[in-house]
Amino acid sequence: MNSHLAPPLWRQLQATAHVILSIRRGQSGTAALDAVAAPLRAGVQSLSFAVLRTLGRAQALRQLLAPKSPPAAADALLCTALALLCPSEDAPYDDFTLVNQAIEAAKKTPAIKPQAAFINACLRRFLRERSTLMAHTEHDVAARWNHPAWWIERLQKDWPDHWQALLAANNRQGPLTLRVNPRKVSRDAYLTQLQSAGIAAIPVGQFGVELSGSVVVQSLPGFSQGWVSVQDAAAQCAAPLLLSGLPQRGGLRVLDACAAPGGKTAHLLELADVSVLALDVDATRVARIHQNLERLQLTAQTQVGDAADVQSWWSGVPFDAILLDAPCSASGIVRRHPDIRWLRRPTDIAQLAATQSKLLKALWMVLAPGGRLLYCTCSVFKEEGEWQIRAFLASHSTAKWLPTPGHLMPGAVTPNRFFVDATLGDHDGFFYALLEKEAA
Repeated sequence: MNSHLAPPLWRQLQATAHVILSIRRGQSGTAALDAVAAPLRAGVQSLSFAVLRTLGRAQALRQLLAPKSPPAAADALLCTALALLCPSEDAPYDDFTLVNQAIEAAKKTPAIKPQAAFINACLRRFLRERSTLMAHTEHDVAARWNHPAWWIERLQKDWPDHWQALLAANNRQGPLTLRVNPRKVSRDAYLTQLQSAGIAAIPVGQFGVELSGSVVVQSLPGFSQGWVSVQDAAAQCAAPLLLSGLPQRGGLRVLDACAAPGGKTAHLLELADVSVLALDVDATRVARIHQNLERLQLTAQTQVGDAADVQSWWSGVPFDAILLDAPCSASGIVRRHPDIRWLRRPTDIAQLAATQSKLLKALWMVLAPGGRLLYCTCSVFKEEGEWQIRAFLASHSTAKWLPTPGHLMPGAVTPNRFFVDATLGDHDGFFYALLEKEAA
């Protein structure tokens, strides 16, 4: 057996603990994983996601085992091991292998080595007293639901009848969903291609395909030729919603105001012959728009600029349609990015809502009379969705809220869902409001 095929578990645990430590210090999970050595990255991502989905419980257990916090690096490794030791149907390793390899990781990490015996004692005690310790943590809401207490309280207020289903959905992994490019291939033809390749999939939404398992995206039929893009079924609603009801004529000017990485820009161009300005405040992310459009063989004007600072980028010619996928808490995509719940702070939501309000007001000024603006966020919090739009309508008499999905909740369609669109399959959390500007 080639030992180079699989890095030793202790190295993966060592790197996973460092990812958890980086997230606790405010770095995004994506950035923390990008810093992991390539041979380790896939395994560390899998372990990190498992830890992040059980971190609330692990932190409560650590508090019971060691009320006085150990140094940050040691605490990250201890919590990593405890999270992976929590009972699970898909536990990746047996208990004793995991404990032994965690201790090996501690001994081989200079910053943690002095606490190796302490970590060993805590983990051995956990194995001896697991049932009792787990029972104690059931009374801790953050441990039970693996979300910060403030997050849970906010969901309880926003969705008193559904908060438990939302939290449960967040702790499951979302499916891989593709958007089929109708300029290249029909969805039925693509489903046939997948079937021929031995990949099980079902149709979702108008243009989507939900895969039953995970695959290497680059190996998908026609991916390099631009036949499909990775995009959640809820996010695929944006382009059709914005284009619906607009006059079917050439030369329509569309603004994608916070466009990076370009998925929704591309979908607009796949569906209609429109002129799109893709704007984003981050130059590096604008480069990603170019890369995505190039693969799909689509063209848009791109520009670096702050959408709220209209005078710095606007030509003075109004837009027929505007897509505002506003910066938000990302509380609707936690199942794909489990670090988000631990990165966010309670004060973030009000700050993000203020940014969203500023963007809405600024962009309304550059929308042509009779034009439409689609406001969306990948958030389940009402302050970033329904309440944001109601506040905007109260101060803008020229705006009319057209029929739109509103809040879409994450997870598979079940009888207790409060917004059900069975065609969308197992989608992320999103909010949509389509606004029409009164004609002159």
